[in-house]
Amino acid sequence: MNMFCYQCEQTAQGSGCTAHGVCGKDPETASLQDLLVHMAKSISVYAHAARQAGEKDEDVDRFILEALFTTVTNVNFDPRRVASVIGRAAEVRDRARGLCEAAGALDPAVVERAQDTTPADDIDGMIDQGESVTIQNRINEFGDDVAGLQELITYGLKGMASYADHARLLGVEEDGVYDFFHRALDYLAGRPSDVDELTGMVLKVGEVNLRVMEMLDEANTGAYGHPEPTQVRVTPVEGKAICVSGHDLKDLGMLLEQTKGTGIKVYTHGEMLPCLAYPELKKYDHLVGNYGGAWQDQRREFDEFPGAILMTTNCIQKPKHSYRDRIFTTGLVAWPEVTHIPEDEDGSKDFSPVIEAAQNAPGFAEDAEDHQITIGFARNAVMENAGTVVDAVKSGAIRHFFLIGGCDGAKPGRNYYTEMAKSVPEDCVILTLACGKYRFNKLSFGDIGGIPRLLDCGQCNDAYSAIRIAQALADAFDCGVNDLPLSMILSWYEQKAVCILLTLLHLGIRDMRLGPSLPAFVGPNVLQVLGDKFGLKPISTPEEDLKAILG
Repeated sequence: MNMFCYQCEQTAQGSGCTAHGVCGKDPETASLQDLLVHMAKSISVYAHAARQAGEKDEDVDRFILEALFTTVTNVNFDPRRVASVIGRAAEVRDRARGLCEAAGALDPAVVERAQDTTPADDIDGMIDQGESVTIQNRINEFGDDVAGLQELITYGLKGMASYADHARLLGVEEDGVYDFFHRALDYLAGRPSDVDELTGMVLKVGEVNLRVMEMLDEANTGAYGHPEPTQVRVTPVEGKAICVSGHDLKDLGMLLEQTKGTGIKVYTHGEMLPCLAYPELKKYDHLVGNYGGAWQDQRREFDEFPGAILMTTNCIQKPKHSYRDRIFTTGLVAWPEVTHIPEDEDGSKDFSPVIEAAQNAPGFAEDAEDHQITIGFARNAVMENAGTVVDAVKSGAIRHFFLIGGCDGAKPGRNYYTEMAKSVPEDCVILTLACGKYRFNKLSFGDIGGIPRLLDCGQCNDAYSAIRIAQALADAFDCGVNDLPLSMILSWYEQKAVCILLTLLHLGIRDMRLGPSLPAFVGPNVLQVLGDKFGLKPISTPEEDLKAILG
């Protein structure tokens, strides 16, 4: 089969997966995902034309988020489920086309731009269709730089779709965001090749993603309160257990409500750790702490976990047979032969199978030695103490801030972030977020005049908190963010990290360091432009980078 995928940091040989995905994605699923992205563009061509004529449809809008989110790395590995989404895409495409026709906007140019594809009746036929719209075809046609910029926009939209979908599930949506998704996908359907124009759209994705992250922040804090500095246990306690991984706060909230009084202890895992700082989630006594670390260690950690496991969003890896009968997926995440918990029409879910599996599993036989860490330094918590922080900077007690965070992963080179955090001088503060923090978040960093030297801001989407904190400090010092004693040292893995990077570029943040390797889909000429315009550079060694940053 013809497979080509280079959307994640771990792509084979740093250039592209061509036989089997390093993430575990097989060529069949890769082809189906290529077809789904192609159909999302077709839908948006019609939806964008209809919108320009004054017509829109919320079902069409919401489906675009689902289609894009389905193709994010480590979300859906089940070809049958992807094929079913493609089948729905055909129905939504017809709906969008009908909307366009009813609005009087269905002209020949729109039809040509949409490049309609009627999905085959079987999976094999769909796979063949997906091979005809693979990324490699556009690389051959446009070259690395243009095709790479097209993909950079696509991956930014994928990451943004995941955040917008999380916000939607909690009731926060915005028509202007849907309008931009359709406009951007319509733009890509037109096969753009002007590098300057493509670069402008890249930054526009970053601009809109800032609003989407703000929407998700509104959704999470509106439903569960603002995160508070919280001591969290990271060792298990005796009893039956469920481990919840992924990113979705709503799923965790529903599970906690359904497990009240059962005696089952609930643990967060991976990017769910920040949930323990939200008042309306941590109020549940049986949410007892965090288990394990980042997503790439789950096969070992889940194998050792004596309970049920619920995957709420991306970051799933191929389950071992030892725990395949006690791991469950929900939402858009899926793996073949793993039980999926569906959503009812009213948005509720019945987690009875997860609860039953936990009750049938042995659970933890005894309490482990108590070890706790502090989390919950989102924007409200930090900005409430902004005066103390500003005074510490003015007095010289705090010399510099380092934002060290982003995605974690299994590829060699990520120990850089551990060593960098350990090497940061004691008169400096470390901000961190996303699962990259697991490289160092259980270490003791002490404090500076009562201000913790390690401030955990939350999930990857909580980059919005970090941005707000930086902007507040800049306002306090009457300067720009680039004038602050602040350096951003970022790790990336998948498309959510891509859209956050685009937001930081949109904001004009300079001199960021990115690693452990640079994106394969960004060609050398584009990298040169980003380096010249924004000072974006790859990480080197902790010693060299600290010397360059601190002089």
